[in-house]
Amino acid sequence: MSAEIEQAGAIRPVRSVRRTGWITLALAGLTLAAMFAGWIASLGPLPLAQAREVSTTIVDRHGKLLRAYAMADGRWRLPVSAATDVDPTYLKLLFAYEDHRFHSHAGVDPLALGRAAFQLVTRGHIVSGGSTITMQLARLMEPRRQRSISAKFRQMVRAIEIERQMNKDQILDLYLAMAPFGGNLEGIRAASIAYFGKEPKRLTLSEAALLVALPQSPENRRLDRYPNVARAARDRVLDRMVEDGVVSDADAASAKAVAVPKLRKPMPILAPHSADNAMLSVKNNPVIALTLDAPLQQALEVLAHDRAVALGRNVSVAILAVDNASGDVLARVGSPDYFDDSRAGQVDMTRAVRSPGSTLKPFIYGLAFEDGFVHPESLIDDRPIRFGSYAPENFDMTFQGTVPVRKALQMSLNVPAIALLDRVGASRLSSRLKQAGADMVLPKDEAPGLAMGLGGVGITLQDLVMLYSGLARLGNTRPLREIQSQRDEAREPERLLDQVAAWQVGNVLLGTPPPENGVHNRIAFKTGTSYGYRDAWSIGFDGRMTIGVWVGRPDGAPAPGIVGRTAAAPILFDAFARTGKLPAALPKPPKGTLVASNAKLPLPLRRYRPLGELVRTDGERAPHIQFPLNGSRIDAGSDGASSSPMPVKVAGGVLPITMLVNGVSVGELDGRRQRLIDSPGPGFARLTVIDAKGAADTVVVRIQ
Repeated sequence: MSAEIEQAGAIRPVRSVRRTGWITLALAGLTLAAMFAGWIASLGPLPLAQAREVSTTIVDRHGKLLRAYAMADGRWRLPVSAATDVDPTYLKLLFAYEDHRFHSHAGVDPLALGRAAFQLVTRGHIVSGGSTITMQLARLMEPRRQRSISAKFRQMVRAIEIERQMNKDQILDLYLAMAPFGGNLEGIRAASIAYFGKEPKRLTLSEAALLVALPQSPENRRLDRYPNVARAARDRVLDRMVEDGVVSDADAASAKAVAVPKLRKPMPILAPHSADNAMLSVKNNPVIALTLDAPLQQALEVLAHDRAVALGRNVSVAILAVDNASGDVLARVGSPDYFDDSRAGQVDMTRAVRSPGSTLKPFIYGLAFEDGFVHPESLIDDRPIRFGSYAPENFDMTFQGTVPVRKALQMSLNVPAIALLDRVGASRLSSRLKQAGADMVLPKDEAPGLAMGLGGVGITLQDLVMLYSGLARLGNTRPLREIQSQRDEAREPERLLDQVAAWQVGNVLLGTPPPENGVHNRIAFKTGTSYGYRDAWSIGFDGRMTIGVWVGRPDGAPAPGIVGRTAAAPILFDAFARTGKLPAALPKPPKGTLVASNAKLPLPLRRYRPLGELVRTDGERAPHIQFPLNGSRIDAGSDGASSSPMPVKVAGGVLPITMLVNGVSVGELDGRRQRLIDSPGPGFARLTVIDAKGAADTVVVRIQ
């Protein structure tokens, strides 16, 4: 009995000691857990925002890289998607070499850590790392120079956090964007472009293995400094892939035989002027998509460079191509060489205001066709004439006599163009072009005058191309678009000409004799040369696109011998040839188009006569509008609700006399050759009378 009591007494202290030990251990565990939790809390949030910063990239309409801009600290880090931007061969090697179980672990792979430790103990050196791709990403997000157990533990904790906040695709994409490849190259896209001159979408086995090897020791394996070290590292990756059964011996041997690059290639700089403008226009967007087509852009940049070199020192070339249907800019070459200071390469000459020479003439003829007092087959005089103190002359200082209007425009004769502009009105031409979206720049304190028909006004190449695309669109223009994010609702079509007049102009320009390298009746085009040989132009269109070419010196100095027909037109036709497509047919004649020879035209259209010149027919005077006077301003009424009827009075002409307002018949004049007509509303109005013999008169008034 006493023995049992003694035994029980001995057991109590043992149990007490054990309980105390467990409590101590529990308290220690809680303390450690609290300390661990506090340590984790002290780490702060993951620096995801900083990790996701990338170089701004400018891409074309198909997503092809045009230009990238280095980050503020000079690093190249391009956005990347493993699903669409990276060759599957590279991904296969990457997972096999770095992280077998990437898609199944939670950020840390215990098996990989155990394997790495066992290999280190048994072989005496590191054979494979235990870090997962997620752990490597954690290290890249929070770089530390010293390698220690605490640093590794921190990576493991951060890797688990990353896995909780991001899915596997996002983790892989971020790793592929941040992985170091030596120098200021980060990410597989920057490395592939810099070392191979191409995107990583299609890589050879040799290239893929090299890109897997470089991030292990990026500075010691830089291809531009230590190519032999980089090659040896690549070969070790291939050997490991053979051991693991990922790559065959034969494929590995072939890959090893390929030399590694020893120099970095420059980052692509296509469409530099468009890219610079996009950077200024779009803020805080890592990828800016343009409407440009990269292959066409590259082809036209080469064309501009080659032609500028052939034309001589200090001469620049600019080319702009747009899609007629959408107004999208397909290519913009602002200069032949962005880095050539002698040609002011960084100045975008497609946006520079220059004298257009004769390139506005088609719009003079278009308004004349629209007004109905002339037809492409009408005859017009090309003879010496004075308009006050202004006496226009042709470029070759000769006169052609009486010629068809069609030929006058195709030959770019100056006198007929100024005669028609005198009838149409320089102010009306200017306002119509501005209405269509063009920004016309006149000399200070000057009103539009007849000289603008021969280049006495400033305009940009991009505005000229927009206007000519309006001819291809049968009379309406669309503001050009170059940045895809620009809203379409802000780009409503604007009226340039009526459909018939626009088609007639295009049909005439289609017959313009092409340069030696061109084919007849394929491209409707016009050339121009400004005063003093400062600007040479050629703008043309087919049914698909419009292309404009400017040649000259950016500093405005004369370039003797540089004329539109011999300098710019051949470049225009070469540009169309380099689109890779045959010219598309122009639209068919709109309904109501009068297509006839001169002999079959109505009498008033057979020959153009200046405003105010009266024609006698069978002893009768041709009709002449006495009121309102041409160019006058008419007050439509001050009540703001309705417009007062407008009286029209005519002298001469054979009854009945038909009255037309803006080409639409409003009835006949009475026996006293008068009529009250409803005001057509504010703006310019064209009033025409035609008598029973076909004689006519027209005035243009402004209703306000």
